[in-house]
Amino acid sequence: MLEGVNVALGVTGSIAAVKTVELAHELRRQGATVRGVMTGSAQGIIHPWAVEFATDNDVVTEITGSVEHVDLCGYDGWADVLLIAPATANTVGKIAGAVDDTPVTTCATTALGADTPVVIAPAMHEPMYDHPGVLEAIDTVADWGVEFVDPRIEEGKAKIASEEAIVCDVARAAGERSLAGKQIVITTGATSEAVDPVRVLTNRSSGKMGRAVAKACYARGADVTLVHGVVGPQPVTRDGIHPGGEIPYATVRSVESAAEMLETTREACADADTLVSAAAIGDYTVEGSDEKIRSGQELTLDLEPTPKLIDELRADHPELPIVGFKAETSGDEAAMIEQARQTLSRAGLAFVVANDASVMGADATKALFVHERDVARYEGTKAGLGGEIADSIAAIVGDE
Repeated sequence: MLEGVNVALGVTGSIAAVKTVELAHELRRQGATVRGVMTGSAQGIIHPWAVEFATDNDVVTEITGSVEHVDLCGYDGWADVLLIAPATANTVGKIAGAVDDTPVTTCATTALGADTPVVIAPAMHEPMYDHPGVLEAIDTVADWGVEFVDPRIEEGKAKIASEEAIVCDVARAAGERSLAGKQIVITTGATSEAVDPVRVLTNRSSGKMGRAVAKACYARGADVTLVHGVVGPQPVTRDGIHPGGEIPYATVRSVESAAEMLETTREACADADTLVSAAAIGDYTVEGSDEKIRSGQELTLDLEPTPKLIDELRADHPELPIVGFKAETSGDEAAMIEQARQTLSRAGLAFVVANDASVMGADATKALFVHERDVARYEGTKAGLGGEIADSIAAIVGDE
């Protein structure tokens, strides 16, 4: 997500500075090169050697005659983005007032003057975050184009955002924003049809693919609505449920049944620029029992077909670009392409991503981008495939 991006990581005197080492590691895992900048207060919480270890680069702890702030964040400076994480109330206020009395605030003033993107992840006690002056400073700095990663309000504290949320906003700030201003609706996960209050009909979808597309679209500047179904049966060792239960890169609308997914997607698409239909929507529903069906008896379920979401949305929005997904189990590539092209033609789709159902729940995937006349092949991670899909969407709607 951050391949080739240079991140200047500013660390200030919040206790959340103890999370800096892992944050720096995560930035590097996502492809970034990181250089640390620390205030004196931050050095009282975490040693510069720890930040040096985490970034594999020397750490700026003071501004010297080498004008480190200009080297990092000035015109033609090293950094593609300045990330201040954690940022104290004191630091945010100083940035708003152009007060340059620490290496971090000096880098911030330099970056803002040089039009280098700045991302700030505040962390402080909740009463400080609610102070009118702090809120005014945040609004002031945000009006200058600085991206704020909202903290998590827990236990009377405005805790620093998750590493995933910070990484996503850094990617968004540093990228080209080929989908800026676009409204992208993505369906993902499985649907579930109630047989009785205990039992359901569902499938094995983990929702990973749709979440990967959502994250990639967000990083390219889109506003993303994620219509998320349930997570199908997965071994407990797999990441079937999103870590921490939060999805910071999209507005999430949770649904369960195929009917709920259709209705919610229909509402979300009222102002959409693109729909990505990645969810594994059940093909059949059943009239469920209001009471638990007793075990040990013979049982026949009368299944009824569910409406095809892409057909329904195509009827509602004849011009809306729709990306479809097609999962098959035959292992026959030619048959997979043929099935994908039938769906492509029937619903007038922009393109179809076809894959084998065996990748459900996995992090790696193989897929075919099926267009009317050509087919492109992909093999790699679902995160990488999400990026390829986002780029394809940008090629369709990015300049509109």
